[in-house]
Amino acid sequence: MTALVIHGHFYQPPRENPWTGEVETEPGAAPFHDWNERIHVECYAPNVDNYPLISFNFGPTLLSWLAEHHGDTYQKILAADRVSAAARGGHGNAIAQAYGHAILPLCNERDRLTQVVWGLADFRFRFGREAEALWLPETAANDEVLSLLIEQGMRYVILAPNQAKKQIDVSRPYLFRHVDGSGRSLAVFFYNGPLARAIAFEGVLSSSHGLVERFVSAARLGDLVNVATDGETYGHHFKFGDLGLAHALRIEAKAAGFWITNYAQYLDHHPPELTVEIDNGSEGEGSSWSCVHGVARWARDCGCHTGGEPHWNQKWRQPLRAALEFLRDDAASKFEDAAGGLLRDPWAARNDYISVILDARARESFLTRHATADESRVLKLMEMQRGALLMFTSCGWFFSDLAGIETIQVMRYAARVIDLMDELGLDPPLKRFLEMMSEAHSNRPEKGNGAEIFIPYIAQNNRE
Repeated sequence: MTALVIHGHFYQPPRENPWTGEVETEPGAAPFHDWNERIHVECYAPNVDNYPLISFNFGPTLLSWLAEHHGDTYQKILAADRVSAAARGGHGNAIAQAYGHAILPLCNERDRLTQVVWGLADFRFRFGREAEALWLPETAANDEVLSLLIEQGMRYVILAPNQAKKQIDVSRPYLFRHVDGSGRSLAVFFYNGPLARAIAFEGVLSSSHGLVERFVSAARLGDLVNVATDGETYGHHFKFGDLGLAHALRIEAKAAGFWITNYAQYLDHHPPELTVEIDNGSEGEGSSWSCVHGVARWARDCGCHTGGEPHWNQKWRQPLRAALEFLRDDAASKFEDAAGGLLRDPWAARNDYISVILDARARESFLTRHATADESRVLKLMEMQRGALLMFTSCGWFFSDLAGIETIQVMRYAARVIDLMDELGLDPPLKRFLEMMSEAHSNRPEKGNGAEIFIPYIAQNNRE
């Protein structure tokens, strides 16, 4: 039988006010209060019967929001993993995701580790088991990222076909070996690119019969058909896409003779036989699924954009990243100095702080493990570092303008970092940060430059 694996990447950027923890009204999501609420109604809730049938990941920050605001949907997502694990040899359909949806090849080594460690801890906390794989935001990868996944015990990863260094066969898994020459490895699944495009952009979800015909056509390549798209494709991007997927998987794909499974169960029967090298992109920066220029979309004006006017540019991306990296590095240096007499190992404490984020009741045990003095100051230092990580949520660079809500959100995390540095007496580098932000310009002249967009969030301190 030909195996069929459909993966859905379900994700929204964190939308909470960094000071209050509440999601504020987002007019663009009307008639709903915010985009999370709108997409929950259009996608996350309608797909509860599909989660037991598809491979999936949910962003940790989205799961946190669902747990608080839509507990029934949240519990059905967790239950789908348990049901699929029972049906598929102990391999649940859920996989983990790097915590803050940062572009991992663009992170420094320390932040990359924390993003992965937090994502795996979040998965363990919610699903009650160890993850077998971790979704890479935007599938952004290079050799260092994949080697980190191996070090963290991951069994496989999902990448786009263009991320292989040479032409590959998307109907089989490959083996990627750690760069240290140790022989350690993980399996790489390259999803079917034309099929993914048909589902995500070409309207094939309008007919479940047509969708299964595409599966049948893809099956001519080999005994595995696998595809990965944004999960929001099924219902949010395409109305009733959830119903088309459900009918295709429950009835028509089975009638066509497909074995509906997930990647881990497939590996039990079909371990990789060939090795692969991946495309490390320009200067080793990495490659991704949504930018033909590697990961340049999140670093500079590569020409890729979503929406906006024809004459708009994305020259604002590079100075925004440079300013945030400057703030991150300044905060890291001052964090190390300030934490020297308070924490046994400041960076190990940061990696473990996810336990407190997930469950406030873990605070005392966290402090017992790591703190030597001034516990309230320790917690503020940890929150400063959490904000510094969330500044790099990928959506801040993905869309068309500096003044978009996703980009403003990463600026708000920067403002929170500066605010906490000020509270801690760590002399935030506001003057230089604003100088760097002023080099980024909105495509809408009335919005001004990055400093002008940013200043109100410092002035208000968002403490109301």
